[in-house]
Amino acid sequence: MTQRISGLRAAAISVAALVAAVFGAGTAHAEATITIATVNNGDMVVMQKLSTEFEQQHPDIKLRWVVLEENVLRQRLTTDIATRAGQFDVLTIGNYEVPIWAKQGWLEPMDALPASYDVNDLLKPVREGISYNGKLYAAPFYGESAMTYYRRDLFEKAGITMPAAPTYAQIAEYAEKITDKPNQVYGMCLRGKPGWGENMAFITPLVTAFGGQWFDQGWKTTVDTPQWAKAVTWYSDMLKKFGPPGATSNGFNENLALFAGGRCGMWIDSTVAAGLLFDPKQSQVADKVAFAPMPTGEFTGGPTWLWSWNLAIPASSKQKEAARTFIAWATSKDYIQTVAKANGWVAIPPGTRQSTYDNPDYKKVAPFADFVQRAIGSANPTASTQAPRPYTGAQFAAIPEFQGIGTQVGQTLAATLTGTPVEQALKTAQAATDRTMKQAGYPK
Repeated sequence: MTQRISGLRAAAISVAALVAAVFGAGTAHAEATITIATVNNGDMVVMQKLSTEFEQQHPDIKLRWVVLEENVLRQRLTTDIATRAGQFDVLTIGNYEVPIWAKQGWLEPMDALPASYDVNDLLKPVREGISYNGKLYAAPFYGESAMTYYRRDLFEKAGITMPAAPTYAQIAEYAEKITDKPNQVYGMCLRGKPGWGENMAFITPLVTAFGGQWFDQGWKTTVDTPQWAKAVTWYSDMLKKFGPPGATSNGFNENLALFAGGRCGMWIDSTVAAGLLFDPKQSQVADKVAFAPMPTGEFTGGPTWLWSWNLAIPASSKQKEAARTFIAWATSKDYIQTVAKANGWVAIPPGTRQSTYDNPDYKKVAPFADFVQRAIGSANPTASTQAPRPYTGAQFAAIPEFQGIGTQVGQTLAATLTGTPVEQALKTAQAATDRTMKQAGYPK
């Protein structure tokens, strides 16, 4: 009997040894593959490149990347999450989607993060923008406000000085003076590519500055109004007279390339571009670029640009813990240090952490750091437009229907760059928006 027990024990030990040999000693972890959907912006391309370090640290987690142009990404992710298809484990989404999708139960709460992650280090406006009912539902990869970039050398050559607080009227004058089309230098680059997060991300705050808004307090559409006409006329005239050819194909990335290549005299866009434009490895005008606040119009003190690209976990993911582990790595203080080590401090993903703006190494190479921190810190997307409004948001209206509305209106207004009269475009946009809002049951 003793011999039989000993034999069984030996056999059990042999099986345990075999399991350990196959699956690894200690607690066995099944290998997980997570699919990450992200946008083809420069900072995300760097994240993909540096993710080999993550895989070395976590050999049981494999990464599969789906990198898409901004409009395509938004369409794919919206379809996937609304249908619970579960194609992705990590989503790159903005502070527009996070609270709306969290309310629908489509996102996993971003809790159980390690203490070393230091959630309290996240800048408060960014953190609040990706929370719902006081709970974090995503982690910010980078955050931004908006600013005016301009070529110091072109301004000096034209004998003009950028004021501390430029107006849209002044910007139009400067654009004319520095445009040099024979030498392919264009006075103004702006987003012309249609999309709620492309051309409309600029046009919406522009309209606000001219005293307009999307809807009045009773949810009546207010697109076909004098305020919108002034704003869109300014926009269309600027790009037709002083912008690069083919402006309707230019979004954030295309304008970034144009400015970095010396083709833009001015560009009004996201503060995240500063790190790229001031980086001599990526910008031919790194020693010539300067910056100023976003221009003001007839109305001041309204909602201000605040955007963040964030990593979130869809409720449909079957690899939630592995996804959370990756997100904690990619949005951590250590990741920022990793980027700084690989590419220099000027190239880090900005706008998310107080520790970044406290770092003397960053301040030394980023003359825009204090400006950006103040812009994000004072961002107020919930402020009122000139006339009271029933929604929040600076570059968007924070309602679920806006993604479709903004994209459709963006296509309509892009046509003003190629010949459609502004008045006709606004009437078309008004009618389309009215239909969508009525179908959605507004006013609710």
